[in-house]
Amino acid sequence: MDLVLHLQSGKELVINMQIFQAAIDVVGHGTHTASTAAGTVVPDASLFGIAKGTARGAVPSARLAVYKVCWASDDCADMDILAAFEAAIHDGVNVISISIGGGNPNYVQDSIGIGSFHAMRKGIITVASAGNDGPFMATVTNIAPWIVTVAASAIGRDFRSTIQLGNGKNFSGGGLTTFNPKQKQYPLVNGTDAARNSGSKENARFCFEDSLDPNKVKGKLVYCSLSGWGSESVVKGIGGIGTIMETDQVFEIAQIFMAPATIVNSSIGQIIINYTHSTRSPSAVIHKTHEVKIPAPFTASFSSRGPNPASKHILKPDVTAPGLNILASYTPMKSITGEKGDTQFSEFTLMSGTSMACPHVSGVAAYVKSFHPNWSPAAIRSAIITTAKPMSQRINKEAEFAYGAGQVSPTRAVSPGLVYDMDDFAYVQFLCHEGYNGSTLSVLVGSPVNCTSLLPGLGHDALNYPTMQLSVENNSGTTVGVFRRRVTNVGPAPTIFNATIKSPKGVEITVKPASLIFSHTQQKKSFKVVVKAKSMASMKIVSGSLIWRSTRYIVRSPIVIYSP
Repeated sequence: MDLVLHLQSGKELVINMQIFQAAIDVVGHGTHTASTAAGTVVPDASLFGIAKGTARGAVPSARLAVYKVCWASDDCADMDILAAFEAAIHDGVNVISISIGGGNPNYVQDSIGIGSFHAMRKGIITVASAGNDGPFMATVTNIAPWIVTVAASAIGRDFRSTIQLGNGKNFSGGGLTTFNPKQKQYPLVNGTDAARNSGSKENARFCFEDSLDPNKVKGKLVYCSLSGWGSESVVKGIGGIGTIMETDQVFEIAQIFMAPATIVNSSIGQIIINYTHSTRSPSAVIHKTHEVKIPAPFTASFSSRGPNPASKHILKPDVTAPGLNILASYTPMKSITGEKGDTQFSEFTLMSGTSMACPHVSGVAAYVKSFHPNWSPAAIRSAIITTAKPMSQRINKEAEFAYGAGQVSPTRAVSPGLVYDMDDFAYVQFLCHEGYNGSTLSVLVGSPVNCTSLLPGLGHDALNYPTMQLSVENNSGTTVGVFRRRVTNVGPAPTIFNATIKSPKGVEITVKPASLIFSHTQQKKSFKVVVKAKSMASMKIVSGSLIWRSTRYIVRSPIVIYSP
């Protein structure tokens, strides 16, 4: 199995002030995503003992081809992205994984959309990251319907550090510190009390550069209010031992520090301030970070949300995969913080983003492809979507706009029962339905298309997509969407699938026929889903679903109704 990773992390190598177009990864992003997709098994992998376990890529037996498209001088140029797609297609890869944010939502002006369409026509599936602009709505990227768009979720762990004050009280702080304390306690000082004599106490409160008196900080822990990252670097640079930072902002991402540091909320912060003023010799210690269990999965707040800014009928993102505080391989060319003066270098580190989620699903696609080498990209995408584990709107209020069909389920995707398949011509029909004209489509298909001569696509959204989405205008009465779908039986036969509908309040959903009878494998059956939704308040999202159920399979399609 050949798996191709498009990397965002490469930069020029500078030697004696000369720039070389080197393949070496000096950022770590590409190494991290590549190892997540196809890294070998490494026992006892960790970040200095934190998050310790056996590291393993999604498909360790896959062969990995890397095409570098991003550079320090001009970022990720469209021509480099397109050239990499064409090279990967020429080399005969099976899966393309691209952890790079999408560009123009216009399908014929987006380099990733164009390149992935060319790949799809050659039977190659493209998996891409949804973007990191959440929780804001309509920020999802890489939204072409021939791409698998991946959101980022949390796994069941967080990272905390224990702060012990000299009076024996313990508190839990956030962030990640890799250092074991060398003493039981260190002197503790409030930043405002360590201000330079001629300086601003307000600046010292935030531990800004040049705001603290080195003589008042040396050998001590410093308490600061958090304004931005780097306080621990300032404190360390003038001889301080570590930093306690206070903010009420909640951080899902475990910020890695270059010196002992942790983050507390204002309630704990006030207790610490009161303590420093209650004794002549306040002291504290920050212990090395440890893991704690948390409920999961849930979609990370940074993960970009739908609705799809280009096509209001197509649900994006498609699925969710782990992308928060993920341990994977790292480059030896950069410290784990990238900060000047940081001496922490590690073969593994924690990173967060939809970039980290994407290669999980790329690996699943390769895994499915290894069992079904003749399946089309659409069939593989369908298997991944319809077997995903549903997630809860109680945790993520944006519902499917946050997590798509749900959390990816690798083993179930291998045997989905039914698939929603289609070829490249179906996408051309869809694009004509979306209003693209024949001449602009030549960028994708290689020649002008006469949209007026084509038969219309299937139903409301003109596409045989595994999910359904209906936009309802406020004060519009009742909106009706008719979705026409066709599924292929990829399981044993004979078999019968019966429909189960979940309709949210104010929405009527029907399916005809309600049963699909298959006499042989690869047989196709068509059905119609009618969604009737009453007018809703603006920005409201309600979720339904269609489940085709047999004695062996559950094939689930989310149905999303929303008011823009």
